[in-house]
Amino acid sequence: MVIKVFLASSSGSTAIKKKQQDVVGFLEALKVDYTQLDIACNEENRMWMRQNVPTEKKPTNGIPLPPQIFNEESYCGDYDTFFEAKEDNLVYTFLGLPPPPGSKEAADKEHIVENGTHAEETNAEENPDDSTEVPVEERNGDAHGEEEQEACEEEEGEGGEEEEEVADDEAMEGETAGDEEPAEEEEAEEAEEETDEEARAAEEEQEEADDDREEEEGEVQEEEEEDVEETQEEEAE
Repeated sequence: MVIKVFLASSSGSTAIKKKQQDVVGFLEALKVDYTQLDIACNEENRMWMRQNVPTEKKPTNGIPLPPQIFNEESYCGDYDTFFEAKEDNLVYTFLGLPPPPGSKEAADKEHIVENGTHAEETNAEENPDDSTEVPVEERNGDAHGEEEQEACEEEEGEGGEEEEEVADDEAMEGETAGDEEPAEEEEAEEAEEETDEEARAAEEEQEEADDDREEEEGEVQEEEEEDVEETQEEEAE
């Protein structure tokens, strides 16, 4: 199998040149055999590349840009997909090549295979023979008994919790009632004190009013007496 990398040797785009160098440099680092096919100087290479890139992989304008990578006639991908495979350590899978022994990609595959085989063996050990049927009553008898016992325990637990809640509520009501009684007594005492104070204030006001009235009456009486004396004096003259 030959890896084909379609490049443009005389591309004026710096980005395309850099992408081409990244792909070629990485393939050489991995010592992967590949062939460079120039589309700038060879029209056949250009047309073959454009025709064999899948339609869904082509850009909107329908013209794929280099670098484009193939394994013989099979399309592998462009720079973006190559870079993603490189980041995920799946370059050999991307190229359709078996990973060399000792590579990280090979180790990952072996690990996956070992885990899969181990899982199958474990399942076989856990289910040695399903052909022997066990009566439904025997399979479910213990489980059914355990379920009934658990249901009874749950009901007892719920009943105990309800009783505890009722007791707590009654205790709280008792405490609340106990707290309300002293509060009511204090309010009654305060009301009586306020009534007494009001009564005392009313008595004091009444006494002051009586004193004022007596003073006024005394003054009037004195004035009347003075008038009488003046009248008598005038009559005597």
